[in-house]
Amino acid sequence: FTVSCCVRAGCSPSHESSHYHLMKHHKIIFNTVAIALLPIGVYSIATTNSNTCKSTQINMPSTRTIDKILPRPRRHWVGDGFHVYPVFDRFAFTNTVSPLLMFDYAAPKEFPARKHKQPLGVGQHPHRGFETVTIAFQGEVEHHDSTGNSGIIKSGDVQWMTAGRGIIHQEYHSKEFTERGGTFEMCQLWVNLPKKNKMTKPRYQEIVSSSIPTVKLADDASVRIISGDFEEIKGPAKTFSPVNLWDISLPKKGSKVSIPYPSDQACIVFVRRGSVNTDSKILGPQDVAITKIDGESDVLELIVLEDNSSILLMGGEPLNEPIANRGPFVMNTQQELQQAMIDFRTGKMGR
Repeated sequence: FTVSCCVRAGCSPSHESSHYHLMKHHKIIFNTVAIALLPIGVYSIATTNSNTCKSTQINMPSTRTIDKILPRPRRHWVGDGFHVYPVFDRFAFTNTVSPLLMFDYAAPKEFPARKHKQPLGVGQHPHRGFETVTIAFQGEVEHHDSTGNSGIIKSGDVQWMTAGRGIIHQEYHSKEFTERGGTFEMCQLWVNLPKKNKMTKPRYQEIVSSSIPTVKLADDASVRIISGDFEEIKGPAKTFSPVNLWDISLPKKGSKVSIPYPSDQACIVFVRRGSVNTDSKILGPQDVAITKIDGESDVLELIVLEDNSSILLMGGEPLNEPIANRGPFVMNTQQELQQAMIDFRTGKMGR
């Protein structure tokens, strides 16, 4: 609501400031001539004396509401090492999830030790026009690419690879994990590049767990900020457009957690583990909620329904550009896709 307070004319500035104050939990005490209640959403406090008129507005938080819920899809294998849920399902590669493109999640799975054997995974393949973001939750993922970059993504680490104008890489279980076996859990998110950056030089960001800032919330909840800004703390990933990727732990059943989030950006909730309630809708493991963008709602409200729940909150500024995709290439036009395939076949990609 809006509260308008007119202070008696003729009051001195020193007396004027004592005529009203805001109490905790929005309890308001006024020594006033008139109080008018107006529309929901803002406190407006106007004070007047014989010479001046002052006005203050305090915007109140508004809660994100759900546009779509995507239930857990069926799993499929990517190569022989990644048994994944294609989480965005039919909305992958559409502006519904922009600036994101696709999201694969490999739930915890036991792999036996494979001593002296070839690691499981995906062999050499190309990419152009977007970025891949790989998070290892359990186990290890190894990477090599045509620009000479290589690395091992260990538990809690993130690899942010910009394919740009073209890269050829391979990804697989690390040699050490292959030898010992164990639980494997990871995800890979594809992030679209703006049209002007589609042909940028390939880039590789190795983001170790210790470099990812964590913000503590109520009831022992916490947010790992991989990219984007949360409460003025910036994640380490460098992006070409505003992209948010937050790994949120919700350990206590019954907790109510408020997550501030930009009102003009896409906000997608993925339940990695456990269960939460948002906008009076229950989300279970591998469910997705795509929230509405209305330019006003700037808080995501969550109720934790199971102990040890965990979500990924992702999204960013929608690109609102045409999307043309085929296999490992994501461009803006069919002609650009054709050129990508020609460049790959003729050996011009990945240099």
